[in-house]
Amino acid sequence: MYSGSTAFHAHLRATLLELEKNGLARRERCLTTPQSSRIGVRSGGGERRMLNLCANDYLGLAHHPEVERAARDAIEHHGFGMASVRFICGTHVLHRELEQAVARYLGKDDAILLAACFDANGGIFEALLGSEDAVVSDALNHASIIDGVRLSKARRHRYESGDMDALEDRLRQARAEGARFILVATDGVFSMDGHVAKLSEICALATKYGAMVMVDDCHATGHLGEGGRGTPSLTGVDGAVDIVTGTFGKTLGGAMGGFVAAAQPVIDWLRQRARPYLFSNSLAPAMMAGAMKAIDIAERADTLRERLMRHASRFRSGLSRAGFELLPGTTPIVPVMLRDARLAQGMAAALDARNVYATAFCYPVVPQGQARIRTQMSASLSDADVEFAIAAFSEAGKAAGVL
Repeated sequence: MYSGSTAFHAHLRATLLELEKNGLARRERCLTTPQSSRIGVRSGGGERRMLNLCANDYLGLAHHPEVERAARDAIEHHGFGMASVRFICGTHVLHRELEQAVARYLGKDDAILLAACFDANGGIFEALLGSEDAVVSDALNHASIIDGVRLSKARRHRYESGDMDALEDRLRQARAEGARFILVATDGVFSMDGHVAKLSEICALATKYGAMVMVDDCHATGHLGEGGRGTPSLTGVDGAVDIVTGTFGKTLGGAMGGFVAAAQPVIDWLRQRARPYLFSNSLAPAMMAGAMKAIDIAERADTLRERLMRHASRFRSGLSRAGFELLPGTTPIVPVMLRDARLAQGMAAALDARNVYATAFCYPVVPQGQARIRTQMSASLSDADVEFAIAAFSEAGKAAGVL
């Protein structure tokens, strides 16, 4: 008897083997310690200590004692989970306190919480825009924005990343086609490349064509801009950005959860229509309490931000002197370009052998021929850690045939 599943499984096995042959298969390593600058990694029957260069823990708050204490206290007083969606019986006083904290922090009327920023980006376009409207999206936007736009009936326009002439052409086209509302969507910091969106120019063009601006600020909130208020603050356009989406899974504690911050009517409508909000369990008390404490710390963390940027500058300079190809940038994201997937995998293995935890990024996470080791600095690193990392990269680069 013919079995559809047997044929399907054979197809998947063959496809996986092809990924392996092309150097595109990804492997997951198991951590045995809290997220930090130095982590334990399961190795054979034991554990290895490694320098961590690829976490999104920019300020080092994922293992911060005050954040952990706030989470423990929340479990003790409010339980482990909510066991419901928000509109049934899953809204807790901590939800509203965190939403109000986010709104105040980012200078918006209100905010709405979701399970992740992927859900935030996945829910806003379908809820807010219809077939009479248009979205103009940067070509390098995060996958969650791309998927969110696909769910919407709005007309779609894409412009090459950072090309303001192309953006204006798309805005002019959308306006000429009679779009009722136009929303320009962009990452604040492009996570694979580390560069900051040209928000000042984007907002100026949006104003010229009567469009709105939405920024995914996951890789900026907490550590870029005044008080860590992200790329709108960094680029001086706080009031010109209409919608900000973000996460608590990176700088703000590193756990999970996302948000949308915007004007009151936008947030009120999302509560009524955003499907990931309506049909997903609400955030657990411990995560909300930890995130609130992380916001409180981040807002006052100028010393940590200064250390973070000092590390990024030193690491970037050291790798450049060693001969690596780096993408230009000023954020804590430092992509080391290898181009070839197998070479990137070999470089990651050579770093692993030197107890440096870094990950090769290959297609489809980045375009074909753009494989890299994406490194990220953290304020939890010491100066000695950064120097160790530079030396390890130099040794690994020679061993892997990169240098």
